[in-house]
Amino acid sequence: MTDLALLYEHPAWFTPLFAALDRRGVDYAALRPDGHYDPADRQPPAKVVFNRIAMSSFLRSDEHPIFHGIALLDHWRRAGARIVNGPEVLAIDSSKARQLSLIAGLGLAIPATRVVHRAADVEAAAATLAFPLVVKANIGGSGAGIVRYDSMDELRAAVADKTLPTSVDGVLLVQDYVPARNGTVTRIETLDRAYLYALDIAGGGTFDLCPADACQVPGAPIPMVSAEPAPELRAAAEVIAAAAGLDVGGVEVMIDDRDGVPRFYDINALSNFVAKPLDVLGWEPHDRLVDYLLTVIEDAR
Repeated sequence: MTDLALLYEHPAWFTPLFAALDRRGVDYAALRPDGHYDPADRQPPAKVVFNRIAMSSFLRSDEHPIFHGIALLDHWRRAGARIVNGPEVLAIDSSKARQLSLIAGLGLAIPATRVVHRAADVEAAAATLAFPLVVKANIGGSGAGIVRYDSMDELRAAVADKTLPTSVDGVLLVQDYVPARNGTVTRIETLDRAYLYALDIAGGGTFDLCPADACQVPGAPIPMVSAEPAPELRAAAEVIAAAAGLDVGGVEVMIDDRDGVPRFYDINALSNFVAKPLDVLGWEPHDRLVDYLLTVIEDAR
């Protein structure tokens, strides 16, 4: 049995992590969530398994591994493996509705939201909010499944024409469109429930704000800079990470330009870190991640 297994789906995102592990001489196996597994087999692939399944995997394959991955990680944990970002984290990552409930339950502000599972209920949900608003897929990734509507007529037409966003789990969020101050959102990365770094990302009204190389539109990279969030925002991100059981991941927040209230809206367990970290941050976060993984491996022995 190896010390570490990484369960991943995207073919390119984890090259920097593999390189950092190789530099440190870590014994690991890189596993894809394909093929089959035996639920009676009690032998996990490694003492420690690092979950790197992305919600955006459904964009790359109709036969995505999200729900399969939740079951597989739960199985390996029952077999004795220590799972980093375990099945309960993947379950939170795969439900924006659950994320918002968790955040609001901590006393933090979120965008006003209504959760539905039928297109027929979208209009009534929207009637409790103001326009503009957005309709979001409960399971999204890289900005997928988010559409802005500026009027009830526009929304009704989308319902009638069956052009609303869809989610692979059938759940939709009808949500207040929050005008982010200066068109900027802040992504706060955490490691072992503690602040690691933050980025200010200038979305310019778009919804695809993923900071990884593979998420950026060729020729039109998303502007992002290293940021120092206010202490209360850093503390809130750590509280969210702890409540979600998040070993590694990001929390996203924006300042509502209407009232200055920070509104937290996303928990992302797939933290593939910023593109060109030495240029943006001045240091390599994968080295800190490997330090953490080595600690977890030592504890699991």
